[in-house]
Amino acid sequence: MSGGVDSSVAALLMQKDGYDCIGATMKLRRDEPSEDAGAGKKTCCTADDAADARSAAVRLGMNYYVFNMAEDFDRHVVEPFVRTYEAGRTPNPCIECNRWLKFADLLRRAEVLGCDVIATGHYARVERRADGRWLLRKGADPGKDQSYVLYMLTQQQLAHTRFPLGELNKEQVRQMAEEAGLLNARKADSQDICFVPDGDYAAFIRRYTGKDYPAGDFVDESGKVLGRHRGLIGYTVGQRRGLGVAADRPLYVREKRTADNTVVLAGNERLFSRRLRARDINLIPFDKLDGPLRCQARTRYSQIEQPATVTQTGPDELEVTFDRPQRAITAGQALVLYDGDLVLGGGTIWETEDM
Repeated sequence: MSGGVDSSVAALLMQKDGYDCIGATMKLRRDEPSEDAGAGKKTCCTADDAADARSAAVRLGMNYYVFNMAEDFDRHVVEPFVRTYEAGRTPNPCIECNRWLKFADLLRRAEVLGCDVIATGHYARVERRADGRWLLRKGADPGKDQSYVLYMLTQQQLAHTRFPLGELNKEQVRQMAEEAGLLNARKADSQDICFVPDGDYAAFIRRYTGKDYPAGDFVDESGKVLGRHRGLIGYTVGQRRGLGVAADRPLYVREKRTADNTVVLAGNERLFSRRLRARDINLIPFDKLDGPLRCQARTRYSQIEQPATVTQTGPDELEVTFDRPQRAITAGQALVLYDGDLVLGGGTIWETEDM
């Protein structure tokens, strides 16, 4: 229970389905921040959120626990976040939190408490195929679907996970919360990365590591120097704002080169790629791909799926070729594959090839 309306209503619906429920909140940060720490930003996992979660659990007559996972959160989420930026890629820490904490560590703790399943407020659906294999599908509300951040779920995890909100939309969830007398019925959704509430990733990394990331050159694709950047960790592929480079046309970050500490800038037309390779893969409806597969693919959370062909090129590697070039495919982000509303799996984008 995060303290938001979604997880609270998920608990309510599990109770209505006859489950004996225990509320649990993951304490992920060592500093016990309050909502004020985000300077008005909509973040999650604050002390105030835990208080809201406890209030909802009490209202529903449930026992409630706070599990201190701060050490594991640092090891599995924050430190990889920093290392990925230092390596010139752009991470997705919410996926790693799901991978290592919510659906791994939390599930293990649930088993110790004698629980059969964990339920979360994600907008997604789990079902079991006739042959016994577990499947993951998009949430019924396309505007709230969160399947992109759940592609890493294993068969064992899917078997012990429930998503009670999968068939609902947000307004239905809020109405249910109001009818149940939950105080967080109209609470705003969290949007920012919980440990970077102000959105300044570069400043956070500098504070966390104590390092000084040196300035370097902005260059064009021919190597011509266009200006100076403030450290590679402050930029991501496709970025236009905040470059501080005067040019006769809009320029975007095309590449970050850690070898010589340069950031390559180019016009929008040079941001498109048709092919990518992904590693650290997870497949859901099957154990492996026996040959090329037609599907739809997303390379960022907000993207509409695009038609593509995927081939498994190794035990832990996929190659995806899109029918049409895609803009600003970014190493470190998640590739997620779909067949309609069925999640096929995905992996972490490792590299791309030009159109």
